[in-house]
Amino acid sequence: MNKKDIFIGFIIGIFIALLGSFLFIKLFTDFEISTGIKTIKQYGYLGKVIALGTTLDLIVFTVFLKTNKEFMARGVIFAVIVLAISTLFI
Repeated sequence: MNKKDIFIGFIIGIFIALLGSFLFIKLFTDFEISTGIKTIKQYGYLGKVIALGTTLDLIVFTVFLKTNKEFMARGVIFAVIVLAISTLFI
């Protein structure tokens, strides 16, 4: 059951980070999502936008800890680590 909870937390962490990146592009730029991603990648800011998107994972992490779902919180932390390492290569 623990591995399943960690995996669910990981998937939720990745999804929330992508949602945060989407919200950043929609709210703080004048681009549509497809042209925004292309333009941001062209200027070399895609890793920074993904890192900004992971700030929403902090809220999810806190909710999981408050509801005593420690293994799901570990999955969210694992997702943040994977995203942080992937931004180094983008």
